[in-house]
Amino acid sequence: MQAITVQDPDAGISGLTLNEVPYPHMAENDVIVRVHAAGFTPGELDWPGTWTDRAGRSRTPSVPGHELSGVVAELGYGTTGLTVGQRVFGLTDWTRNGSLAEFTAVEARNLAPLPADIDHTVAAALPISGLTAWQALFDHAHLTTGQTVVIHGAAGGVGSIAVQLARQAGARVIGTGRARDRETALKLGADAFVDLQGGRLEEIGDVDVVFDVIGGEILDRSTGLVRAGGTLVTIAQPPTLQPRDGRAVFFIVEPDRARLSDLAQQLRQGRIKPVIGAVRSLAEAPQAFAPEHRTSGKTIIRVPHQGTDA
Repeated sequence: MQAITVQDPDAGISGLTLNEVPYPHMAENDVIVRVHAAGFTPGELDWPGTWTDRAGRSRTPSVPGHELSGVVAELGYGTTGLTVGQRVFGLTDWTRNGSLAEFTAVEARNLAPLPADIDHTVAAALPISGLTAWQALFDHAHLTTGQTVVIHGAAGGVGSIAVQLARQAGARVIGTGRARDRETALKLGADAFVDLQGGRLEEIGDVDVVFDVIGGEILDRSTGLVRAGGTLVTIAQPPTLQPRDGRAVFFIVEPDRARLSDLAQQLRQGRIKPVIGAVRSLAEAPQAFAPEHRTSGKTIIRVPHQGTDA
């Protein structure tokens, strides 16, 4: 089968190539998914799990990508809850070969059924972005109606879903990003927008929640926005500074089949909509990682299969 692989941690994006690789090994409680669409995170070549397995052993050449939508091709021993031919979407394990391939092995519990009226391209944009946004806002920050939340990167893959979920929850939403993202953020439901390049972040004032996906200086400056009892949540890096009278939380998204199913229903009802910036072929995936080719929203990789569910 064909897959995008990377061999050398020092090669970075230039080390990504399309190759013929062995069909994936299926462990107990796994399924093999015939991938129709996949998503990736641009910074994942810097993650330790891209290069090692759970025991810390090298697993190169490795296949990147951790979001997928497709069809169950095979069931591993002991697997329950899914059937061959079923449409599914979800997350691959951080320390196993990923979704930028024609087939991949996934723990069944990391997948949710995909309704027939949701396109694979749209579904592949939802797992990391949807679960991350939900877990940040509600599991970690405990956002409630009437509170004010700042969402950095409001037009990006994660931030765009976070804006929509926060708005549904009855929160006042202040989005941030580049000036070109203003219109997108406001259309998604943000009440206000701050240009991180031209505006003054500190002028926002005190807020209940800050959700950061950027890190660095923006993360440090955001600590000053959190009012007493408030929460700063980040997925970018562990914070080096703490809000004076609040708390700061760093987390890594976790698979959640029930929440994925709920997000799919919200998508069907038109309550949320992933922002897809570009759709590329599997052969174009290495190029899509490059900073100069990144767009607002998610870049999705299509993996066509003749004669199968598209």
